[in-house]
Amino acid sequence: MRFAFLLFIAASGFSQTPWASSVRVPSSDKMNSFYFTNQAPLKSQHLVKLPVGAIKPGGWLLKSLELERDGLAGNLGEISAWLTKKNNAWLNKDGKGDWGWEEMPYWLKGYANMGYVLNDKKMIDEAMVWINGTLNSQRDNGDFGPYVIRKSTGKRDLWAQMLMLFVLQSYYEQSNDARVITHMTNYFKWQLSIPENDFLTDYWENSRGGDNLYSVYWLYNITKEKWLLDLAQKIHRNTANWKLKNWLPNWHNVNIAQCFREPATYYQQSCDPSDLQASYDNQNFIREMYGQVPGGMWGGDENSRKGYVDPRQAIETCGLVEQMTSDEIMMRITGDTFWAENCEDVAFNTFPASFMPDYKSLRYLTAPNMIASDSKNHNPGIDNPGPYLMMNPFSSRCCQHNHTGGWIYYAENLWMATPDNGLAVVLYSESEVKAKVGDGTVVTITEQTHYPFEESVNLKLRISKPIHFPLYLRIPAWCNNARVRVNNEPLIAVSASQYLKLDREWKSDDVISIEFPMKLKLRTWDKNKSSVSLNLGPLTYSLKIKENYVRLDSKQTAQYDSKWQENSDPAKWPSYEILPASAWNYGLSGNLNELGKTFTITRKTWPKDNFPFTLESVPIEIKTKGKKIPSWAIDQYGLCAELPQSPVATNEPEEEIILVPMGAARLRISAFPIVK
Repeated sequence: MRFAFLLFIAASGFSQTPWASSVRVPSSDKMNSFYFTNQAPLKSQHLVKLPVGAIKPGGWLLKSLELERDGLAGNLGEISAWLTKKNNAWLNKDGKGDWGWEEMPYWLKGYANMGYVLNDKKMIDEAMVWINGTLNSQRDNGDFGPYVIRKSTGKRDLWAQMLMLFVLQSYYEQSNDARVITHMTNYFKWQLSIPENDFLTDYWENSRGGDNLYSVYWLYNITKEKWLLDLAQKIHRNTANWKLKNWLPNWHNVNIAQCFREPATYYQQSCDPSDLQASYDNQNFIREMYGQVPGGMWGGDENSRKGYVDPRQAIETCGLVEQMTSDEIMMRITGDTFWAENCEDVAFNTFPASFMPDYKSLRYLTAPNMIASDSKNHNPGIDNPGPYLMMNPFSSRCCQHNHTGGWIYYAENLWMATPDNGLAVVLYSESEVKAKVGDGTVVTITEQTHYPFEESVNLKLRISKPIHFPLYLRIPAWCNNARVRVNNEPLIAVSASQYLKLDREWKSDDVISIEFPMKLKLRTWDKNKSSVSLNLGPLTYSLKIKENYVRLDSKQTAQYDSKWQENSDPAKWPSYEILPASAWNYGLSGNLNELGKTFTITRKTWPKDNFPFTLESVPIEIKTKGKKIPSWAIDQYGLCAELPQSPVATNEPEEEIILVPMGAARLRISAFPIVK
């Protein structure tokens, strides 16, 4: 992996096609004329977020959003006690009430955006109840929302408000409602007046001050009020130090996924390269210590712990959502393709398996090697005492609400504007983008693809007149021989981890055809018993384990801090255990030096329902050989025992085994021992 980042590397052009060139990142020398981006003295961004609604997802991503809308995310208002409207602190002017902290804005920041993108009036109307209530809750001093005083410090807690600021920003992008600017201005003036000793003192807000900082910069880029930069410095001073060398302020998995980017966020103001490098160092450090596993994450459980590094260690669904969000923000700050690679790794290989296929329940923890998803207590094997592996719609009060932001934020960052009034396709997925380019002309680009399950991507432009603008195509790190054609004219291949910049006059019905040949690649995790994982393109593959779904009562199997509305029906919202109905303790036995002979790829029909993340619907499988390892069994904590050191001796006969995309395997072995 590459973690050091050079901001400027000379571009190498194609002599045969003068309008096509390979660039390390889109240049930030100019400023986009049409979309909010960093204003001086903030450092220019390399990529610029498009407003909510500019990108319409399609294919499997649209299907995932529709499943969420029809599942837990879209119906949480009838389940979650924290979304009870009666006497809710988010809807009361004095900030007092029975319910009111992080849960509602965690849910709303994804739910509202889903409503905008899906053009769902019911969802938008429901979101506006909470948005209007929040705007109306602002007090004379500028404070708003729940008035929470922490018993541990006796100080005002501002963490939940940081989440609600994200909601208001998206709402403003969609509506241009001036109330948002007035509301945030008054709130930030109040924050500036808080004495330093009373500011960001509690654990959560102190760790996560980077989210507050992000919103201050957002408002500054609209109003250019210089006092906001003073507030930004104050926030940075009082946020936990995420620039520690070879250490972190705390080891909570969500904090790390969410907060590692704080120095890079502040880098936009400080212009100090060490701030930017610190965020890369944080990403590198946690994965070197606990992330020698496939799937883009690391062994966090509740908190990463020394000695607990096996791929059976899990990560919170909240951690997955926050890592994807951080990757998307880091992409915009740096333009570095590395962050897109990590975002895809998490999104394709770990995130989908944290839900039931119908998205009506989810589990708190998901691991690369996971052979049971049940209601048992697996502590101290995992750092959570209780039924934290259970698929339950009533549990995990943080993840229960926060999961809504995962796919919708991903969809919003598929395409980005560039400083030179162009567009960049950063995360590949079937979609349609409508944006201003060049002289302000609106272009619509339709993307057709089954990526990451297939290699082809096709882009078609619709535009009212010929217009000159640059279009950037990210070339994935795993693809060394990408092939691109414009109107069937072949271009010389561009290097991996680069952008292909196509700077030319475009006309309606121009077509760009892209092929990303996917080759098998074996990754060896030397620091984790020399285990291996198999990739084909961006997808990691897991052992296909037959899944036995056992329906249980959600209220009886919920975690200790779960709360639900009085009339919520567990029969309508059941929980599930997923238990293995086939053997799981296999090591790979084939010749790993000849992957093409050892692994046989079988492509299947694309699923009619556009949802490829189940064992029954996966459009691709890989057959290979393996042997059971009897000594690798379920341990005293009810988890698969830690990996044996490879190579492993076993007298079991060789068998054919099937591997499936990791994101479709809710039970999985993704890091394999090698047998002699």
